[in-house]
Amino acid sequence: MAVSGASSSSSTSNNTTVNGSTSGIANNFDQFLLLLTTQLKNQSPLDPLDTNQFTAQLVQFAGVEQQLKTNETLGSLLSLSAAGTATNAVGFIGAKITADGATTRLIEGKAEWKVNMASAGTGTVTIKDSKGNVVQTATKTLVAGDQTYSWDGTTSTGTKAPDGEYTITIDAKNVAGEAVTAKTQISGIVDGVDFTSSIPMLKIGSISVPIDKVKSVVRSE
Repeated sequence: MAVSGASSSSSTSNNTTVNGSTSGIANNFDQFLLLLTTQLKNQSPLDPLDTNQFTAQLVQFAGVEQQLKTNETLGSLLSLSAAGTATNAVGFIGAKITADGATTRLIEGKAEWKVNMASAGTGTVTIKDSKGNVVQTATKTLVAGDQTYSWDGTTSTGTKAPDGEYTITIDAKNVAGEAVTAKTQISGIVDGVDFTSSIPMLKIGSISVPIDKVKSVVRSE
């Protein structure tokens, strides 16, 4: 089980923004308070500060104070949100997920992708290795709806591809010969979480899956 990072970079960025804003407001608040007290101390008894002007300054004073409190509350909420996101992401470890994606692993001569077609047709299926080299190309009949595309690692030259990461692309057309989209999904057991990206990345071996791409989760008893 692997967990990288202490919190997501997005939460760090958000907290930095809030802290920076709060620091700037706090400095302005201190300067405003100093100016107001200096003005009161040095006002002439024969020419006191205008009541309306003083009231307006007090309103400004209260507004800045309220903004400081609001930013402090926002910072606390962001910290709680980041902690909740991290906890939820770690909860995926050990579960089998299905997620939008095109890259999966060939393990002991077996790799699978789920494919969804809006309508029946055909597709030119291309599989590439982690270096981008084409290892297999085939034309397949595709039905409307969900289906599974399985690959046993056999390349176009008849040799067996080594275990590793492989990416599928499908150039699909419907029965009328019009281009259609073939959506692909991958499945696997989550064995780690990486928090160094803007959103948590679930790890299936060396493959990273953005947590917002997960479509289903199955946990075996």
